[in-house]
Amino acid sequence: MYGLMSERPLLISSLLEHAARYHGNTEIISSDSDSNITRSNYKKVNTRAKKIAQALLKLGAQKSDTIATMAWSNVRHYELYFGVSGIGSICHTINPRLFPEQLIFIINDAKDKFLFIDIDFIPLIESLISKISIIKKIIVLCDKDQMPKSSIIKNLICYEELLDKENGKFEWPTFDERTASSLCYTSGTTGNPKGVLYGHRSTVIHAFAAAAPDAMNLSAKDVIMPIAPMFHANAWAIPYVTTMVGAKLVLPGRNLDGKSVQGLIESECVTFTAAVPTIWLMLFEYLEQSGKKLETLKSCVVGGSACPRFMMEKFYEKYGVEVLHCWGMTETSPIGTINRPLPKHKGQNFAERLDIAVKQGRPVYGVEIKIADENGITLPNNGKDFGNLWIRGPWICSGYLNIENSETHGEDDWFLTGDVATIDPDGFMQITDRTKDVIKSGGEWISSIEIENFAVGHSSVMEAGVIGVFHPKWDERPLLILVKNENSEVTKEEILEFLKDKIASWWMPDDVVFVDSLPHTATGKIQKLVLREQFKDYKLEVG
Repeated sequence: MYGLMSERPLLISSLLEHAARYHGNTEIISSDSDSNITRSNYKKVNTRAKKIAQALLKLGAQKSDTIATMAWSNVRHYELYFGVSGIGSICHTINPRLFPEQLIFIINDAKDKFLFIDIDFIPLIESLISKISIIKKIIVLCDKDQMPKSSIIKNLICYEELLDKENGKFEWPTFDERTASSLCYTSGTTGNPKGVLYGHRSTVIHAFAAAAPDAMNLSAKDVIMPIAPMFHANAWAIPYVTTMVGAKLVLPGRNLDGKSVQGLIESECVTFTAAVPTIWLMLFEYLEQSGKKLETLKSCVVGGSACPRFMMEKFYEKYGVEVLHCWGMTETSPIGTINRPLPKHKGQNFAERLDIAVKQGRPVYGVEIKIADENGITLPNNGKDFGNLWIRGPWICSGYLNIENSETHGEDDWFLTGDVATIDPDGFMQITDRTKDVIKSGGEWISSIEIENFAVGHSSVMEAGVIGVFHPKWDERPLLILVKNENSEVTKEEILEFLKDKIASWWMPDDVVFVDSLPHTATGKIQKLVLREQFKDYKLEVG
């Protein structure tokens, strides 16, 4: 016997329809490339998203067509999140920071039919246009009087002119909730990027889980600003979560420097935000120089890279902001774990709380994780054993687009993340390295991430990267590569002394090298592969 419940499908359009109906006047704030502010609300956005749907259908868009965006975090991009997926098409958010060859590959691999772009990206698309002929129409996200002219791209369409032709009187269609909704490609440090295809069901369930009290703890009372760009794993899914709860949404555009971020937090009374550690370092620098505060901000999620301990300390002690460590990846929609304390941790002092907070956290409901050795044998959750991290759940990808066999997808829906981690008896997971970056010295594993996080805690260090280099006795040993803060001076000896009481003695880097900059991926992560190539012939002093 089946339950006597309605079987209405879980569709992304229902999130916006609900927000328009019950939170219609709640503001949506958008900052453009010149930091000009546009103010809208859920009711207006729902109507405009429906106009997009009408226009796309007239242009010939069909269910399961892939429709691309290349845009910053702004209200027009937000409208496309719903207008495209709402008709059963697939919203493919493209990361403009990828290399040209990668952009050409993913547009052709995804078979994008239409492309919506911000004006800023006209020159980039002009340079690619001869190799992405699969695209039928290019729509520029601008007003009529801003429409650019291009001698290379023919028949550009103005977004606002397209919408002006429609009345917005449109009913969102219903279809199978397992229908593909959106597409994001992994940045990939080797080989071509891989396409991760999200579904309506997985996206809506993920939004429920992310908003929960033991996750991001979000409600209509919040003012939420996703600093993660909207082309990164659907801005870590925060636009969907914000819409579901009906909170005020602040979209920061392209300007993510410390002054711009602090200004939006202050002027719009932001209570919750999320970004990678690099953003917070720029914000701290601005706050120190300006003397300004974060009066309204209550909590922030740090993801993308591990959050250094000193950053958590500074956020809480100086600015009264709670930092939530979050872990996930494009393949996990993206949330896998979030760090919230348990009742047993009540009453702990600040240092003890930080010992827990630096971990990536516990799985949210729906997600399972485990660690296994190189032979696939599951390891105990004792907080000590390191193993390859596996994950599964209703919003974890079961395969990649256009790839028949994937070595990272195992039996029983388990996905191999590529991270090395520990899991303690309470289920708190801590990433110790990427599988390809782990340093094996004398048969023991050394965490490059942990050394890096302690190193950037030094007041003279802006960025740190750790790689393993050849050692005749121990196979490999850690080399610490540092970028100094501007106008700062520090020596190798001072760095090693600073690290002495923070890491195990056998983890201590055998040498420290100072460089002007470190190589980064399109998503801002340090390219360890490039560093290893640069330092492949580096000779350690062997005593």
